[in-house]
Amino acid sequence: MGIWSCLGTNLNDVRQSLYEQKSGIIFSQERKDAGFRSALCGNVPRADLKPFLNRNLRQLMPEEAEYAYMATKQALEMAALDQDYIDAHEVGLIYGNDSVAEATMIALDKFRNAGSTAACGSGAIFKSMNSTVTMNLATLFHLKGINLTAAAACASGSQAVGLSYLLIKDGLQDCIVCGGAQEANMYCVASFDGLQAFSIREDEPTKACRPFDRDRDGLIPSGGGATLIVESYEHAVARGANIIAEIVGWGFSGNGDHISTPNVAGPARSLELCFKNSGVNPQQIGYVNAHATSTHAGDGREAMAIAQIFGDYKVPVTSTKSLTGHEMWMAGASELIYSILMMKNGFISGNLNFENPDEETACINVLPETKEAQFDMFLSNSFGFGGTNSTLIVKNI
Repeated sequence: MGIWSCLGTNLNDVRQSLYEQKSGIIFSQERKDAGFRSALCGNVPRADLKPFLNRNLRQLMPEEAEYAYMATKQALEMAALDQDYIDAHEVGLIYGNDSVAEATMIALDKFRNAGSTAACGSGAIFKSMNSTVTMNLATLFHLKGINLTAAAACASGSQAVGLSYLLIKDGLQDCIVCGGAQEANMYCVASFDGLQAFSIREDEPTKACRPFDRDRDGLIPSGGGATLIVESYEHAVARGANIIAEIVGWGFSGNGDHISTPNVAGPARSLELCFKNSGVNPQQIGYVNAHATSTHAGDGREAMAIAQIFGDYKVPVTSTKSLTGHEMWMAGASELIYSILMMKNGFISGNLNFENPDEETACINVLPETKEAQFDMFLSNSFGFGGTNSTLIVKNI
């Protein structure tokens, strides 16, 4: 696996940030000056691709493809999948992405200012398509298997991993590069800020994201890239791979309800189907990485869904978004990596800023501080606009 996030740009730094509850959220004066209601965001460093790719290739890549490239480069190196092996085998690609705001805006501004479509530039179309991440990764790493973009709002990264799991389970692919990426510029979330969905606790940026807390007042946007290499057990063993963890189940559902306001039934059904499909029972889960973004409706209804499915078992629950903000299209993949890092290193990162539950969130066991904990199986939730839900269960190896 590989990661590029506001918590760090490699696995070791991210693990340390999780353990220390080190927030990656900042106040952006640029956003405030531009007219944002909330100037809070995840502090995601831009990647320098010059040592790895020539200018002609870089010109085809928007910001999120840069993050995805760096995360994928890390993941392939960790998996010992070198270019010779990839060239000789069918390796697939499924990646979550659901917007390319800045690249599209820049190209269209050039067109309008010049009064000529030629001003867009020859690389604009490849940078502005929703499938830009997969088309860039597939050509840069010469991946010849399935090439698919999962666009499912904030469940995109999770859906990409789930689809990879399903294709491998059904024997249609042996190995798939999967994950999610999210551009971190202000343009991609300007309309989101216009919905007044972001926290305005600007005087204390690191205390603003408060999943499940009574005083939560909105989410905080972030971004980056997260990649996991998923392969069949037989394929991994045959090539001598260092196996990290096992995906044991995937559940998914649609709310069939409001386009932005979540309900309880949809998320609960996603969890229920994940347990059914995996053959796992709730008491086997040692940790739940919640989707909880720090909104009143979303956090409360997810808490009730978790309580409904887990019953009397008070499984430890945290939302790593308290540290990262909402990584959106990337979140479903990055939160798997965060949870795997915890599982492999014997701790649960505390839910930063959780001080008091409200009537809805009091029904679950939210851990406010990092806790030393040995667990061998976790569940990760990802929910998105349009009522799209995805739940994955992962087991230690």
